[in-house]
Amino acid sequence: MMGQQYPELVTDRQRIETVALAEEAAFVKTLKAGTNILDNAIADTKQSGGKVLAGDKAFLLHDTWGFPIDLTLEMAAEQGLSVDEDGFRRLMKQQRDQAKADAQAKKTGHAGVGAYREIADKAGETDFIGYSDTQGESTIVGILVDGVSSPAATEGDEVEIVLDRTPFYAEGGGQIGDTGRIKVESGAVIEIRDCQKPVPGVYVHKGVVQFGEVTVGAKAEAAIDIRRRTAIARAHSATHLTHQALRDALGPTAAQAGSENQPGRFRFDFGSPSAVPTAVMTDVEQKINEVLARDLDVHAEILSLDEAKKQGAIAEFGEKYGERVRVVTIGDFSKELCGGTHVHNTSQLGLVKLLGESSIGSGVRRIEALVGVDAYNFLAREHTVVAQLQELIKGRPEELPEKVSAMLGKLKDAEKEIEKFRAEKVLQAAAGLVESAKDVHGIAVVTGQVPDGTSADDLRKLVLDVRGRIQGGRPAVVALFTVNNGKPLTVIATNEAARERGLKAGDLVRAAAKTLGGGGGGKPDVAQGGGQNPAAVGEAVDAVERLVADTAK
Repeated sequence: MMGQQYPELVTDRQRIETVALAEEAAFVKTLKAGTNILDNAIADTKQSGGKVLAGDKAFLLHDTWGFPIDLTLEMAAEQGLSVDEDGFRRLMKQQRDQAKADAQAKKTGHAGVGAYREIADKAGETDFIGYSDTQGESTIVGILVDGVSSPAATEGDEVEIVLDRTPFYAEGGGQIGDTGRIKVESGAVIEIRDCQKPVPGVYVHKGVVQFGEVTVGAKAEAAIDIRRRTAIARAHSATHLTHQALRDALGPTAAQAGSENQPGRFRFDFGSPSAVPTAVMTDVEQKINEVLARDLDVHAEILSLDEAKKQGAIAEFGEKYGERVRVVTIGDFSKELCGGTHVHNTSQLGLVKLLGESSIGSGVRRIEALVGVDAYNFLAREHTVVAQLQELIKGRPEELPEKVSAMLGKLKDAEKEIEKFRAEKVLQAAAGLVESAKDVHGIAVVTGQVPDGTSADDLRKLVLDVRGRIQGGRPAVVALFTVNNGKPLTVIATNEAARERGLKAGDLVRAAAKTLGGGGGGKPDVAQGGGQNPAAVGEAVDAVERLVADTAK
């Protein structure tokens, strides 16, 4: 019906359906996890006599589990509780403010934006010469020491230097900033560790004065770390090739969603509703390396935005562009809007190795990869590992997967046998535990600690077995404890007769887990919990017995 106004609904129907279904499944998963945590939080609030669910609990649900605050409000209200919305919104604001501050600190360090604008107003924008030059003569037009504008800086000072012209690339478009040195005519040397653009047009060189004195107005020679820049350029060009190869394999929906280019390695984020099959990743990697072998020239030109789009240049979604844009073209394979630095020919990349892809958010995947010597070193290490496996397993490389799989199968079978033996040994204790039952106001109460290392599954089986052995319709509570990997664990079960007396496993577990320094929950008939303090198991047993006694009076 809406296909005429929005043709993408027809042409991209399958992708839209896939994304919608994936989002629905993810939300259902979120609801299940969040509901269990919220139930425990509500129960703890009620048990302590509170009427308001704490704002930090609601924030944790939202921030960690993506649980909507509206659902928290609704579910809490159903249990007769309100939510500290002011506390929740205060924590949300703190998080947003912290994220903004962290992002700004990356660009500005200790200084406010006003300090950079003041320099720009006096000296104008920085002239970037880094596309063609790796070093050049400059004049220092601004110095900041500890975020404060200063006329000079001396040895040991952490400084931010603004030049009238610079070969240093400032971080942007996924490419990290250059490093290098600035040598002042007085003989002073500044080691540059990063370059940022805190305000448009102003390149700020962050570093330390190695020796000498630096003053505003001094002439200087700025030089980047050429080897590092070249490695970054390889990574950036490889990112463009990866983007195009992915679009060829998955379609235009595999659009760039972010990237980072570092020396010898890069990561590339792109849109995809599901994991990319291994076979597709292999094809993409092969295509990239085939392009490298074609010796395609890489060149950049400045065009109007309309002309760039007419030529089919890919623009990054969400990025703001001016009327004039820089277009980077790699032979007949790739054409993108880009302000970064690149190699001159694809043969300079040497080799690209995709390490794999993973999810970083709903509908967004991330590829991490190595380029050039870093890619070669990785493959060399892998070859060494394969050679070692050949020696251990006594087989050819192509036989290794089958032989390793067979060995893992045998190991899994052996683990099953061991687990079966362990479970049988644990269950042998059931009869003795039944005989140790205490009578608490007519309730058969079985408590105790089983050997350390007992798994949660085995402990649960033992608890249920003991509960089933208590005959005659007698109300029963079984609460057993163990310590696994240094952490205490408990499983508690009640039978129907005990529940009629008001004894619920979930309430008992929460009392025990609180003593153990943790939490827990479950159903009225069986529940599980744990904590951080194994030395408190005895106290937890006492807490359970006291709650049984108080409830059964």
